[in-house]
Amino acid sequence: MGRRIDFYDDPEAPRATSAVPSANVVVVNDDDEILLIRRSDNDNWALPGGAMDLGESLPDAAVRETVEETGVDVEITGLIGIYTDPRHVILYTSNNEVRQEFSVVFTARPVGGRPRTSAESTEVRWVPAGEIDSLVMDRSMRMRVDHYLTSPENVHIG
Repeated sequence: MGRRIDFYDDPEAPRATSAVPSANVVVVNDDDEILLIRRSDNDNWALPGGAMDLGESLPDAAVRETVEETGVDVEITGLIGIYTDPRHVILYTSNNEVRQEFSVVFTARPVGGRPRTSAESTEVRWVPAGEIDSLVMDRSMRMRVDHYLTSPENVHIG
């Protein structure tokens, strides 16, 4: 498996070659814990999510990616924001694709399943909000989680 390398406002970053619509999901359980994964391609903690496939909607992609990566079935409940900053690019070393950030972040509630790892996640767990700061996350992922934690009623557009 290749690696994922995130660059932000880095003059040495490779130039983006594509923009792929993707979704991330802030899944919150009844104990107000957030479902997070430890990514297998960079070892950072992240919200579940991934690219939209042809023939599906972005909310459907969010639901599909969450169950694929975590084993937890979800129902979309809201929107945190739209993230399209051209200063954030992502290099996928498996095929040397360089994507410009293009992610829509939803909120969701769990409706079934159980946390489990996948090829894309080495760890999956419910994390109390107070523990999130101690986890290693990419800058853009931390910003998404922080937008949820500090102002979930305000949709971020950027």
